[in-house]
Amino acid sequence: MMIFFRKMNLNKLLPQKSIILLLCIFAVACHRKTIPENTLAGSGRIHTEMGYASYYADKFEGRKTASGEAFHQSAFTAAHKHLPFGTQVRVINLANQKSVIVRINDRGPFVKGRIIDLSKNAAKSLDMLRSGVVKVKIEYRK
Repeated sequence: MMIFFRKMNLNKLLPQKSIILLLCIFAVACHRKTIPENTLAGSGRIHTEMGYASYYADKFEGRKTASGEAFHQSAFTAAHKHLPFGTQVRVINLANQKSVIVRINDRGPFVKGRIIDLSKNAAKSLDMLRSGVVKVKIEYRK
């Protein structure tokens, strides 16, 4: 085996390495960005929704959610109209591409065009505290 490597001409090997390197770079550049399999719980394909997100007012701190648990602004939780409680949802702020994963534990929002209400901590992660309402894409598994 060692004799093979000693006798091989490195000039012939360099073009092959360059081609392989270019193919690898091309493959990475063309790869479509997807959610890693282990980031959202559940099985099945990924579903998406587009709309607006808002966040809870401070007056809801400690109140019971529709799931029966107490609401806390420091948690990464959210309200959605129909997703099952416990569903993990990735929320992507379309203005800045920041994202956060939250757990559904309440129902709402009940304002036209809004698809999700976030806890303040989740909203802070999306950099939406100042605006209050932002356009988002949500992703989840059923």
